[in-house]
Amino acid sequence: MPADTPGPRVVLVGPPGAGKSTVAAALAERWRLTVRDTDADVERVAGKPITEIFVDDGEPAFRALERDAVAAALAQHDGVLALGGGAVLDAGTRAALADYRAGGGVVVFLDVSLAHAAPRVGLNRSRPLLLGNPRAQWQALMDARRPVYEEVATLRVPTDGMRPAGVAEAIESALTDLRVGGGTEEEQR
Repeated sequence: MPADTPGPRVVLVGPPGAGKSTVAAALAERWRLTVRDTDADVERVAGKPITEIFVDDGEPAFRALERDAVAAALAQHDGVLALGGGAVLDAGTRAALADYRAGGGVVVFLDVSLAHAAPRVGLNRSRPLLLGNPRAQWQALMDARRPVYEEVATLRVPTDGMRPAGVAEAIESALTDLRVGGGTEEEQR
């Protein structure tokens, strides 16, 4: 996104284990910008970890906090923004991302396979939507969410086998290609 356009320089979306927070930090460091993570915003507002929000208040309460966090970050943050994995499921969030894109913003879908996500997230019980059989739950979650990630994204960047710095470089390269007319959005995906 051009520096004179309001909003984040780039927004990262993707499933648990895609590296959104880590890649956001790598990009922010490279570009000398601040990083913001909507999961951290939700926890700060709620005063408790996401797992406790799910247990104490339920998923609908968490999603409402998440929707508000995304809207605030899109309006206020001018650095690199990482969204929680399920944020794109909310119709209001998808509309806000569409408006952001229409204004010149770039949403990057960090795509990852189960084989590469598993070691990153540990597929443990600290992720409330991965209870039970975590691998099967992650795969079902990804199968359901992939079309939504693709819908909201300007660019898709595979992260399998890549370190955060390599993903940051791939994003920079894709942004350069996009901005200099290296292809349409569909060709970038």
